[in-house]
Amino acid sequence: MTVAATPPAARLELPPLKLGPLTVDTPVILAPMAGITNSAFRRLCREYGGGMYVAEMVTSRALVERTPESLRIISHDDDEKVRSVQLYGVDAGTVGAAVRMLVEEDRADHIDLNFGCPVPKVTRRGGGSALPWKIDLFTAIVQTAVREASKGNIPLTIKMRKGIDDDHLTYLDAGRIARDSGVAAVALHGRTAAQFYSGQADWSAIARLREALPDIPVLGNGDIWSAEDAVRMVRETGVDGVVVGRGCQGRPWLFGDLQAAFEGSDVRHRPNLRQVAEGVYRHAELMVETFGDEGKALREIRKHIAWYFKGYVVGGELRTRLALVTSLEVLRDTLAELDLDSPYPGGDAEGPRGRAGSPKRPALPKDWLDSRALNDAQSRDIAAAELDVSGG
Repeated sequence: MTVAATPPAARLELPPLKLGPLTVDTPVILAPMAGITNSAFRRLCREYGGGMYVAEMVTSRALVERTPESLRIISHDDDEKVRSVQLYGVDAGTVGAAVRMLVEEDRADHIDLNFGCPVPKVTRRGGGSALPWKIDLFTAIVQTAVREASKGNIPLTIKMRKGIDDDHLTYLDAGRIARDSGVAAVALHGRTAAQFYSGQADWSAIARLREALPDIPVLGNGDIWSAEDAVRMVRETGVDGVVVGRGCQGRPWLFGDLQAAFEGSDVRHRPNLRQVAEGVYRHAELMVETFGDEGKALREIRKHIAWYFKGYVVGGELRTRLALVTSLEVLRDTLAELDLDSPYPGGDAEGPRGRAGSPKRPALPKDWLDSRALNDAQSRDIAAAELDVSGG
């Protein structure tokens, strides 16, 4: 992988991230992303740099019911130092049962709870970024999960958004409740559910949360597209670490840049087209190992193609064929048609990636915003609202 120097950077005086008994030397977290952060992608990322790499979000009910897909999601490679799992749920009993299973069966070293997902199929059930609005429900879930995790000395963290929209912010209340419930850390994505991934992340909200919770680690998430962005977030907000999501899509080497930046090094990865093609093929090979099904693996790799080749000179017809590959052989032959000596294209390969969506009114349960507490009807609906498949 080609590396290049940027203007010299001062070393960040940022200590290792402490999460209960765990120490994350490079305070960088790979955000769980459905259909992205499987064991193949996590391996690619950790080969470049240090940090903690969280598996795809899994629903508590699916895990308790031991569906094959949920068990695949929480599987980890033998050499993953920290087996990190993110749970989603809207019922305290089910979330507690899922945490208990992970602890008693020794399936995780770290557990995160999702209170940040903005997709309609989650929020319309009262889950994800809609859930902290209901203080009683949020408190019950967090306290139950912390109690079950503590039985195995497993640190439990939460990831959340600012709130539902600018008129219904929840992050300061939720952060204090989580802290008082015994969580090991809180991560904040500086957007509301209504923003989806549009606009700009509000780092000032992350700074306010850091100030409000001086006694536990606070992590920042949102608009970290480069190592320089991560350094700037730490300096502007005072967070104890950063959470990286869409910025590493098609760029697993970003974790190498992040580690270098946090260590004060100006070395950055600047891959030419040959190196990107080699990365794509290795990713596909690892996906075959992950799924044990070449056809499925190649279907899964298709979504990554546009991310990997963002900014590079690749003709439209060739891009289309790359996005329709059906086997490793076809992928290898198609990649060989690229102008592999093309250099790193600079800024065109960087910056925002993935679909940002547009601001929209969040889908919510009936009368959800009328009160910060559940009413009887909402309590009944919540009891039946656990999703059976992984969310977004």
